[in-house]
Amino acid sequence: MKKLTFLTMSVLLFLTTALLAQEQKPEKKGHYNTSKFRQLYEELPTPNMFRTASGAPGPAYYQQQADYKMDIVLDDKNQKLFGEETVTYTNNSPDELTYLWVQLDQNKRASNSKTPDIESGNTSFGYDAKKYVANFMGKPFQGGFNIDYVKDSNGKDLKYTINQTMMRIDLPLPMQAKSTYTFKIKWWYNINNHVTDRARSGYEHFDADGNNAYIIAQFYPRMAVYNDVEGWQNMQFWGSGEFTLEFGNYEVNITTPADHILEGTGFILNQADMLTNKQWKRYQEALKSYDKPVVIVTQEEAEKAEKGFSNKTKTWKMKAENVRDFAFASSRKYLYDAMAVKIGNRTVMAESLYPKEGNPLWGDYSTKVVANTLETYSAHLFDYPYHKAISVHALQQGMEYPMICWNGGRPKPDGTYTERVKNGMIGVITHEVGHNWFPMIINSDERQWTWMDEGLNSFTEMLAEERFDKDFPSRGFPKNITAYMNGDQSKISPTMSNSENVFQFGNNAYAKPAASLYILRELILGHDLFDKAFKTYAERWKFKHPSPADFFRTMEDASATDLDWFWRGWYYTTDFNDIGIKSVSKYVVSTTPTKQAKMVAERYGLDLANYVFLVDTDSDEYKPEMDKIKEPTKDLKILDDYLTQNFTKEERATLKNSKYFYKVTFNKPGGLVMPIVARITYEDGSVDDKYYPALIWRFNDDEVSKLITSDKAIKSIELDPNLLTADVNLENNSWPMKKEESKFDKFKKKVEN
Repeated sequence: MKKLTFLTMSVLLFLTTALLAQEQKPEKKGHYNTSKFRQLYEELPTPNMFRTASGAPGPAYYQQQADYKMDIVLDDKNQKLFGEETVTYTNNSPDELTYLWVQLDQNKRASNSKTPDIESGNTSFGYDAKKYVANFMGKPFQGGFNIDYVKDSNGKDLKYTINQTMMRIDLPLPMQAKSTYTFKIKWWYNINNHVTDRARSGYEHFDADGNNAYIIAQFYPRMAVYNDVEGWQNMQFWGSGEFTLEFGNYEVNITTPADHILEGTGFILNQADMLTNKQWKRYQEALKSYDKPVVIVTQEEAEKAEKGFSNKTKTWKMKAENVRDFAFASSRKYLYDAMAVKIGNRTVMAESLYPKEGNPLWGDYSTKVVANTLETYSAHLFDYPYHKAISVHALQQGMEYPMICWNGGRPKPDGTYTERVKNGMIGVITHEVGHNWFPMIINSDERQWTWMDEGLNSFTEMLAEERFDKDFPSRGFPKNITAYMNGDQSKISPTMSNSENVFQFGNNAYAKPAASLYILRELILGHDLFDKAFKTYAERWKFKHPSPADFFRTMEDASATDLDWFWRGWYYTTDFNDIGIKSVSKYVVSTTPTKQAKMVAERYGLDLANYVFLVDTDSDEYKPEMDKIKEPTKDLKILDDYLTQNFTKEERATLKNSKYFYKVTFNKPGGLVMPIVARITYEDGSVDDKYYPALIWRFNDDEVSKLITSDKAIKSIELDPNLLTADVNLENNSWPMKKEESKFDKFKKKVEN
């Protein structure tokens, strides 16, 4: 007898497939490459000397530098800010520049701002009294920069043109490559109430004591970015797309009322003089307190200052190196606490400023959350490079700047708070402190690509929240975005959309990219490959300007994994994931040829006497024989002969005895290609998880089949059992299909509970 070999079985399978292909009517119409696994060559820019194909900065990479010297006066009585700055701009590009672009972001609030004109009009659900008066009864807020002058270093007036939130300064002579240029600007503006107009900075007024708490940012004319990707990044500030800035060094003198407490970007050079002797002594204690915060300005001291309203002033002298922006907070209402955090071989200070209205919540949690965030992000990305990180309490806020951020989360007036308020505060502090990495150091273009800072930060935030509380309700889990992804497509935009053109900002730029990276780490790459690649991206692009292509390419380069299909689906489309079980067919082994086998044998002249066949138990052709088969692989002499002749007794004992065969057909109503995760539960109660990479869909985007073999019968199959794929429809994820619960059963269960 001719031996049965695996080779002959493979030949038969090949011939069967070929025969079926010939029987199908061939497609005659040509088409472009529409495979979801095609490379991203059309979407990504061509690598060059500035940015390489690996995702790393190239040998010709450059970035500009902008250094600032400023004198700032905060007028608390009139809510105004006055400033003078000297800017030294360094042209590190190979290009000649004939003008400079400066950002005037405060002009978004100018009375002639175009921002309100681009929004469609509608009524709000309701208006508090302040909002109603501001919108419908009063004159527009007189915001925006008032420019007193723009001069060169010799005091000569420079020609400038203001276009909404951008100002072009025309240079007397072209600025050559590798040269510097110094100019001066003097300005002032009315500080807005950030509570009534929902702004990123401004002041909050406290009616009970008549005080203001200031969170001040975008307060000075700032250099726009010039780089190899955009040239001048001079897109207007409409409100959604945030800020794109150059790194530089800052020397800033800030004059405030004498009874104010201030913190901000950089070192406070005269901090000992700004605090009382007792407060300075407490700060020295905080420098050595690694286990808990030390209160530097107490609530008693803050409450006493609230009643003073000093007419005297003091000037805080500050210095910051290699930061992309500068911000500060100032008020006589602030309590102040801090603790030390060990990062590598350095000590970093975690700090919090908050009015008494934030206690007891803020005193109990804020600084500890800052410390946890510093430790977690440093472990996953790179060590925090600055000497401090500050969390400032401000109503309804969540905004970030180098070393300092504003965060919401306020207890009720009686000091009580819900778990939701506490978790909201912990989440926003973690998120905003995390922004020190994205984009304050890994300096992406926020004006263009919100997801590059918000999405990457929201993902890393999840890791920090899990470290703080393993059961923390983070928003970036895949199961939390299914309703969004399965929503009205007319109200969804791809993640790779400009910041001003994004529907559902939170879902699009925060939750969806965070969930995608969570899936990439937990399901596709695994922790080791993902963590190495993510850390490589962070290390490559810290203190530089990365683009989306740099991120995509680095993640593939450092993991040795082609992820073009993943980036295309999750970032360039609005497709959603829906994978289901279409059918499950049971097979048994037989020596009786199937009709299909006979067709192949006749066409290719094969002797089927030496083959065994898998027979569909539901096939009408073989149903009469099914009742006779007790042991599926018993009495198959041809198979026994092959095993006896080719394997020893010991070797045969180690071979798997596949008695049960199941052809599982998966279908994909959703547009995303994703891995298939199937949990197999057997009749004996044991469980086996199967993982099929996304590439399984490469030849058929609608349905695929897998043959599952086992020595025991399968009881059930469940797809995505851990909810890791953002599958929008779980009703088609089970076999046998779960019976839909009736309305009566649901009502009965509700009553019983």
